[in-house]
Amino acid sequence: MDFQEFLQIVPKILDVKLPAFDAHIKMAPLERLQSVKQINFSDKNARIAAVMMLFYPKNEITHLVLIVRNSCKGVHSAQIAFPGGKYEVEDENFAYTALRETHEEVGIHPDKIQIVKPFTQLYIPPSNFMVHPFLGISKDELVFVPQPSEVADIIELPLSIFLSDSIVVETKISTSYSVESNVPAFKIENHIVWGATAMMLSELKEVLKKVLYS
Repeated sequence: MDFQEFLQIVPKILDVKLPAFDAHIKMAPLERLQSVKQINFSDKNARIAAVMMLFYPKNEITHLVLIVRNSCKGVHSAQIAFPGGKYEVEDENFAYTALRETHEEVGIHPDKIQIVKPFTQLYIPPSNFMVHPFLGISKDELVFVPQPSEVADIIELPLSIFLSDSIVVETKISTSYSVESNVPAFKIENHIVWGATAMMLSELKEVLKKVLYS
């Protein structure tokens, strides 16, 4: 999709009611659904994180940026994610966290990003994080500078491919709940995107389709 055309639908996104859990569950592992139903969030004292769902023009075509995390000992090793990270007490709010972490991880200054709207928060049981996603846009062509200690690669996903149903698959994944489970996922390039990122992508995709096709 041409980026100028995309900018014309951005105001409509503000008026869309978020599908929230109904969108998340479409890309949730079955075991996660069962565990979330039993969780008392008030007892979890979850850590807070915020991520940026950032759209921008590349050769005048609308793209969405994702990152490939470095391999490490953590539960999110080598996974596909949005730029973002942990909320710090010095942060003004969660949107500031998303902007700061995006700058740190992929080198895009907050001045280049306009936050459009917060999306539905999502709890991640394996790491005990409550994640706050924000939809942002940049009107500039962007040059990403990955932070070597955290980011292994950058994925620049054209909006037209993201909106295609052909990238939705089911695959077997070893999860924190099971050695091997069938999970819904997005197949993006040679990467399988599942879990929390896929659930957030699901809500984003439903909102975009609603404003584009309704």
